[in-house]
Amino acid sequence: MRVLVVEDARSLAEVLAEGLRDQGMAVDVAHDGLEAAAKLDLTPYDVVVLDRDLPGIHGDTLCRMIAERDGRAMVLMLTAAGSPGDRVSGLSLGADDYLAKPFHFPELVLRVHALARRRPSARPRTLRAAGIELDPVRRTVTRDGRRLDLSVKEFALLEALLRAGPAFLSTEDLLEQVWDENADPFTNTVAVTVGRLRRKLGSPPVITTTPGVGYRITGPAEEA
Repeated sequence: MRVLVVEDARSLAEVLAEGLRDQGMAVDVAHDGLEAAAKLDLTPYDVVVLDRDLPGIHGDTLCRMIAERDGRAMVLMLTAAGSPGDRVSGLSLGADDYLAKPFHFPELVLRVHALARRRPSARPRTLRAAGIELDPVRRTVTRDGRRLDLSVKEFALLEALLRAGPAFLSTEDLLEQVWDENADPFTNTVAVTVGRLRRKLGSPPVITTTPGVGYRITGPAEEA
């Protein structure tokens, strides 16, 4: 899942970003509306966590801009303005959810997951292929009934491959979907993570590598 956090309070923005990354999300950060608009033009985000009172472009204006896009991201307004009237006005701008500060971080995580599931292009919850079953909400993976203990990045990488299957994902695709804008395009972190994931998935091997093309899960993915 790719998330954009738009928050002008830098300390809070970093806390949000790190907390969401710990949940396996690829998270970018913008500190004003202009920076956010530029990133939205470049990257297809699943969810935008949006502060309302932003410099550059106000959060209300940015929310309207997002709502008018085709295949748009879902918007969670996160703001100190928490009265019922504020909530109504925020939702009327096109926000999909509204959470007042201060907030409980586990609730924020649940709301982000819920919004991602509601996105029109979102796929059903459980992904299956080659004996693998992955539930991104419960964050569980099994293969042939055997529970797998995956790291955050291994889980996110497997989810990306299952969602794409049987198509290939290039190293660049995986860096974009699983890591974030700060990922080094020349790093070998994708290959290293794929290697660890292969070992944990066990035999027979199910991740195919084609040099110059990328990685894929052998066999079509199924959803439920």
